[in-house]
Amino acid sequence: MVEPRFRSLGRAAARIVHRTPPHAYFVVSAVFHYLGPALAVLLFARVEVLGVAWLRIATAAVVFAVWRRPWRLWSRLDRATRWLLTGWAAVLAVMNSVFYLAIDRLPLGTVAAIEFLPVIVLAALAARTRRNVAALIAAVAGVYLLTDVRLVAEPLGITFAAANAVLFALYIILGHRVARSRQVSGIDGLALSMMIAAVIALPIGIGQAAPAFLDPVALAAAAGVGICSSVIPYVCDQLAMARLPRATYALMVSLLPATATVVGIVVLTQIPSVAEVVGVVLVVTGVALHQERPAEPQPDPA
Repeated sequence: MVEPRFRSLGRAAARIVHRTPPHAYFVVSAVFHYLGPALAVLLFARVEVLGVAWLRIATAAVVFAVWRRPWRLWSRLDRATRWLLTGWAAVLAVMNSVFYLAIDRLPLGTVAAIEFLPVIVLAALAARTRRNVAALIAAVAGVYLLTDVRLVAEPLGITFAAANAVLFALYIILGHRVARSRQVSGIDGLALSMMIAAVIALPIGIGQAAPAFLDPVALAAAAGVGICSSVIPYVCDQLAMARLPRATYALMVSLLPATATVVGIVVLTQIPSVAEVVGVVLVVTGVALHQERPAEPQPDPA
């Protein structure tokens, strides 16, 4: 039986979505989550950083608008869901902007590793177990190895990476709420939020994005970055989050710093030092070890 939150995709597509293991969606997301930004780094030579960030968001918004036409659902949503989607949109807009500012200054693998520190800290505070303490120690040690040398050379890059890390934790929390919402399907919620995010990010990036409209090659490349960065991985995230418990999803994201490092090597020839490799391994270990606080049991309606 097809779950109700997938029915908006159409019956045939919904069956395929339901039968595909959620872990497969995560693998696709993990690859594109950093492949798109790696391509964006190559585009920085033609378009300024914040311009690329806005073009990424705007491209995704256009794709979702054509595909889902999400504005038709807005009037049916209650106030709490509207605020949830608007808050998620603000996170998406600012997160993408500071992420690009960070990867313009730091290796992709370093930024990816820093992303997960707040997630582990929050888990350690919520569930004070020996396992979470070990996870926190491993992650902090890994981030220290990755940032110790660069903190002096690129303090602004580290600052942007830290801001992105906090926003990434919010992205996961709000994304799970949207994925499990009874008011709107996860993909339609993503579509609405991405359209709002394009408006929020407009003052930040339109000035630097404007020259791209006179450069067809840059514009096409930016559109490709948007599809690779904000359409494919975010849709896969929603399909995975809808069927995976948050703790399981959090465990699987331990792959992402390693994925980012591999993408950085292949696409950008960012060869890490031995210390940086050890740092990434420690962060991956920390994310894999950490445990979410167990959910409180729901009262029996009977």
